Amino acid sequence: MLFKEDILAMLEAVLFVSHEPLSLDKLIDVLGIDSVELKEIINEYQASLNLSERGVELVNVAGGYKLMTKGSFHELVEKVIKPQGGQLSRAALETLAIIAYKQPVTRSEIEDIRGVNIDSMIYKLLDKELIVEVGRKDVPGHPNLYGTTDRFLMQLGLNSLDELPELSDIPVNEITQDELDFNNQGLAIDIERIDETN
Repeated sequence: MLFKEDILAMLEAVLFVSHEPLSLDKLIDVLGIDSVELKEIINEYQASLNLSERGVELVNVAGGYKLMTKGSFHELVEKVIKPQGGQLSRAALETLAIIAYKQPVTRSEIEDIRGVNIDSMIYKLLDKELIVEVGRKDVPGHPNLYGTTDRFLMQLGLNSLDELPELSDIPVNEITQDELDFNNQGLAIDIERIDETN
């Protein structure tokens, strides 16, 4: 029989080595304990990390649990580990925002909203694994449909797309340069253009 401290240590070890969020089902399978006990241990672990002066937190993101650096330490961590991919351009962020709010969406539908060719933005977002082809639209030509990925959710610290802010809650003219830094969870978007197509 395992003690709670043993299970907590095993949970911490598994979360520490995982690069992707681990679902509750995966954790149950790996740790070999029931969901009620695991949820209790996860809640206690989250609380202990939040109450202490620790550099990490356990977050529920992209449908699973992941140990992540606390936001207040991002600048410090970036001195040691260069952020993957760096900043996205305003055009890439606008394209990503359209995909996030309109998915599944075709390239031509995105171009209608943005008013410009977005080929290079699509390639960049696919390369960064922030979007993925989710199928084909049932119209002549069968164009690709795009949607966001779990990596997108992780970058924004969201568990699901339902946690995206409502378009009406985002101030249109108050986007700052800091919001263009995707690694700081900024998501600059032209809300008026997205809203017009809803």
